[in-house]
Amino acid sequence: MNFTGVFPILATPFNGDGSIDLDSLDRLVGFMGDIGVEGITILGVLGESNRMLDKEREALIARTVAAARGRTKIIVGASHPGTQATIGLCRMARDLGADAVMIAPSAEPVPNEGRVFDYFQKVAAAATLPIVAQDHPASTQVHMSVPLLLRLVAEIPAIACIKEEGLPTPVRVVALKQGMQERRVPVLTGLGALYGYFDIMAGADGFNTGFAFPEVLMAIVRAARAGNSEECYRLYAKYLPLIVFEQQPGVAVRKELLRMRGLLRNPHVRHPGAPLAETAARQLREIVERVLPGVDITQAIQP
Repeated sequence: MNFTGVFPILATPFNGDGSIDLDSLDRLVGFMGDIGVEGITILGVLGESNRMLDKEREALIARTVAAARGRTKIIVGASHPGTQATIGLCRMARDLGADAVMIAPSAEPVPNEGRVFDYFQKVAAAATLPIVAQDHPASTQVHMSVPLLLRLVAEIPAIACIKEEGLPTPVRVVALKQGMQERRVPVLTGLGALYGYFDIMAGADGFNTGFAFPEVLMAIVRAARAGNSEECYRLYAKYLPLIVFEQQPGVAVRKELLRMRGLLRNPHVRHPGAPLAETAARQLREIVERVLPGVDITQAIQP
């Protein structure tokens, strides 16, 4: 599996009563396949993975694999505070047809990078799927140093990609790319593409994030591969108001935007997550109209 390009993080669609909306999931996965992303990730932070029952995870993975129809690679978030539980979630993903898993460490009372390394090593030995190692201190409260990430790459063959979301991301992307010597793996950036232009210019190999317009991220990657930094910046600057607005805490803004795009039937966020306030919903509609005046966003856009 090639971890370069754009790998959107998918929201988990729910009905108004909180049950999983599998029809909207089909639509969301199909849209991503139609526009040609390199892969998708489910059960990440945007996927509200910490609010899912095990049987729901199983149903969601199985339906995603079926909806992808082999067109799109599937990465499944499988992090858990317990090592054995993480291994179990990885094996579930493998048995249901996923192509890779995304793993992040959990905070411990006494931070210890040796234990973090052991966690990845034990999971890798038992999971038998490529691993995207997610460095996202905002959600994990774990700060992985660049030397630790480089050690993961050097010593654990199953680590196939680094998802770098520790600040400052451009500096860390450069350090990772320069620090990989005998073995190199792609570095993807996330954080809703908030620092996307700077990360790509620093050498990131693509995006693994939930921005609701992945077509824009695909265009930025194409421009970067062509060496056209001016086009990268133009695209980033044009969509930055949407990118910034999406980065507010929670997932309600993105889910509402996906509803506006016709991909989710309902923007329901599972409790205790908060729904979108009417003020924010009004501002979101205004931003969309300013950035994409007169554009039918239910269709794939031309950035």
